[in-house]
Amino acid sequence: MQLDHLERALGYRFEDRSLLERALAHRSVGRANNERLEFLGDSALNHQVAERLFHHFPDADEGELSRMRAALVRGDTLAAVARQLGVGDHLRLGPGERKSGGRRRASILADALEALVGAVLLDGGPEACAALVDRLLGEQLAELEAAGARKDPKTRLQEYLQGRGLPLPAYELVAVTGSEHAREFQVACRLETPPGEASGSGSSRRRAEQAAARAVLETLDHG
Repeated sequence: MQLDHLERALGYRFEDRSLLERALAHRSVGRANNERLEFLGDSALNHQVAERLFHHFPDADEGELSRMRAALVRGDTLAAVARQLGVGDHLRLGPGERKSGGRRRASILADALEALVGAVLLDGGPEACAALVDRLLGEQLAELEAAGARKDPKTRLQEYLQGRGLPLPAYELVAVTGSEHAREFQVACRLETPPGEASGSGSSRRRAEQAAARAVLETLDHG
């Protein structure tokens, strides 16, 4: 199998070429397949993406970070990257999968990309794996930033209202519950125009305000 082209596309040359070959072997070829490497690569990919989002979006809360990570590591995103790299041309598939178009199937391509990440982790170590993830998903991460994903819900709500010449929201602390070391704050976010209200809770007043603003934004998106 000619794999030099794929290595150039990945920007990584394997010391142990058998890892690369295993990463491209679908389970339909038998026991010597890429499922174990896929398991490893999935974990490594989630860790690398989470670390980048943590540093790139310092104002994002846990929920926002989780949603961004899910968008970056979902199957459709990984399959699109795999297509750009030409991974499908190098897959080893059983006869049934070859006949049914397995080289183009999104789930197979996404799994193979995760397996490649796992293979690079084993072959080159964490630094090589991190560099690969940057090459694979750097463009998608930049798109998140360009789309304004860095802005927190309160900022997005304020800009939404200001852009329409509407009054800014009012935030009111409704309740504080829990013990001294486990406070739970509840905040209401109220709009004058268009009239509306939503509440949010969090471990601090700031987080509760952000949650309330996010809830209001969701009502506006569906209004």
